[in-house]
Amino acid sequence: MTRCYIGLGSNLDDPAAQLRSALQQMNEIPRTVLQSCSGFFASAPVGPGEQPDYVNAVASLETELPPEALLDALQAIENRHGRERTLRWGARTLDLDILLFGNEQLNTARLSVPHPRMAERNFVLEPLAELAPDLTMPDGTALQAMLTRCPPNRLHRL
Repeated sequence: MTRCYIGLGSNLDDPAAQLRSALQQMNEIPRTVLQSCSGFFASAPVGPGEQPDYVNAVASLETELPPEALLDALQAIENRHGRERTLRWGARTLDLDILLFGNEQLNTARLSVPHPRMAERNFVLEPLAELAPDLTMPDGTALQAMLTRCPPNRLHRL
């Protein structure tokens, strides 16, 4: 089994309920077990135009699936939640991102792991630190070091 960390975010259609539902469905992914989830955090949107604030969290999974099969399962959950991919960084019902997949470093046409913008996003790093405060990235960077360098973004725990 490989330990993975998944970023969850939503800013449409009762975001906290979207995250709770996604967590239930993530626990139903074959050969995958939901281990834990951080608390929920509210954050300012990163993206174009006027958008509602986001609700974010990070989940820890153990999976036997290869990375792209896990990505397929997560995108199927997004689709069941009405996710539309019309505007990059636009408002969305659900966003599920593979942040880390064990110690793997991947860069394929469909998937980059660790998540390429993770270090810039306190709404990812804060919940991740709640789950794994002593975590070290595949390149040897300590999560706590990333957190101290991360720009602030109107983040608060719900």
